[in-house]
Amino acid sequence: MSEARLIDGKAYAANLRQRVAVDAAAMVRDHGVKPGLAVVLVGEDPASQIYVRSKGEQTLEAGMHSLTIRLPTETSQDELLDVVARLNADPAIHGVLVQFPVPPQIDPAVIQSAIDPDKDVDGLNPVNAGRLATGLPALTACTPLGCMLLLRDALGELRGRHAVVVGRSNLVGKPIAQLLLQADCTVTIAHSRTVDLPSVTRLGDILVAAVGRAEMIRGDWIKPGAAVIDVGMNRVPSRRPKAAAAGKTIVVGDVAFEEASQVAGWLTPVPGGVGPMTIACLLLNTLTATRRQLGLGD
Repeated sequence: MSEARLIDGKAYAANLRQRVAVDAAAMVRDHGVKPGLAVVLVGEDPASQIYVRSKGEQTLEAGMHSLTIRLPTETSQDELLDVVARLNADPAIHGVLVQFPVPPQIDPAVIQSAIDPDKDVDGLNPVNAGRLATGLPALTACTPLGCMLLLRDALGELRGRHAVVVGRSNLVGKPIAQLLLQADCTVTIAHSRTVDLPSVTRLGDILVAAVGRAEMIRGDWIKPGAAVIDVGMNRVPSRRPKAAAAGKTIVVGDVAFEEASQVAGWLTPVPGGVGPMTIACLLLNTLTATRRQLGLGD
């Protein structure tokens, strides 16, 4: 069997950002409204600072209004809730995102519930989770949305395929399962406690790995010809002895890439697969939220 075809998330994301920019410009031209995204960062987490800066830059590149609010680590939950309330009420802001993780004095669930569901571009408010589960229009978490776009681009029609999702988080596993159900797939949700997990994953015409364990999914766990979406981003010691001795790391997915590439039909690399789709889908969600708030549909 030939090697799997790589699903190039980086290229797809670049194209998606361009399409969003065209639509954002049309919204300014036709309706006099510039889509606005506000990102709130609490504390000094280095990775979060990088993500927030990238989100701001890409929002501006897409022709949208970008607002970044940085709050000190000691910010209280009530103070953060006040900021969220102001953004909820701001007509120039159509999408609100609080960057996680937050400091320990703040309960993420409380913050997620406080964001206006119609501005919840991260798709984490329980109202949006309920809308998704019941088939109503919802803002969907960015990573699952990106996975679906990549799958449709690679496979076309998804109806009737058996999809196996490994992972049951509120951020990825549960919403991607709901989206696959809406696409008329037969869906199995598995996880690290599933008995004989390899026999379950081998059933999948589509396999989504979102369990957060480096290279857990081996090549012989995959149905030949399956489309494999690897959501994992795990830092592990470099495979070069000198680099590993120096403490250097590399990023790998939840799927053993080299093994999987000999079995799967389609495969997302890590990095360069699902990762680039997240911010692109955040911009897409901001555009969708703006259209809905203006009564323009999707």
